Amino acid sequence: MANPNHPQPLPPRETPPADQVASIALDAVAKAIARLRYGTIGLTIHDGRVVQLEVTERQRFT
Repeated sequence: MANPNHPQPLPPRETPPADQVASIALDAVAKAIARLRYGTIGLTIHDGRVVQLEVTERQRFT
């Protein structure tokens, strides 16, 4: 019987090839740029691979 205080570890995820990840990331960045009027776009890189895209939008009222 499994102990509820000790959850089972998650199975390992398959990692897509680096070129596929880069292509997906570039597409996501292009879409973010196209819809963003004012703001910032940040990428988080781990081991030479893009793992996260952050978009911060600013609204200007002048």
